[in-house]
Formats: sequence, structure tokens, C-alpha cells
Amino acid sequence: MSVIIILLLASISVAALFLVAFLWSVKTGQYNDELSPPMRMLLDSVPAKESSEPAKVESL
Repeated sequence: MSVIIILLLASISVAALFLVAFLWSVKTGQYNDELSPPMRMLLDSVPAKESSEPAKVESL
């Protein structure tokens, strides 16, 4: 029975630690960047060059 209490206290303290870390990151402005994600989606991939040759499949 005492093991259940210890595990319950440990899980509540880990959850509290994650909550404090999340609130700290929100307070310091970690989630304030609203411009980069849409721009990154547009600029990340390089368009493939069109060629008349069929695509080669590499074997493993």
C-alpha cells in the first residue's frame, strides 16, 4: 500500500514539474513566433528538377 502512495506522489511531482516548465516557457515567449511556421512550410523543400529521364530506384 505504501508503494502506491510513493508512486502517486512521484507522478504528481513529475506532472507538476512539467506544468511549471510549460508555464515558464509560455511566460518567456517561446510560443510567440507566429510568422516563421507558415514561411518555413513554403521555403523548406527544394522543388525537384523536371527531366525527361525516368526516375531511378535504388535497391537496398
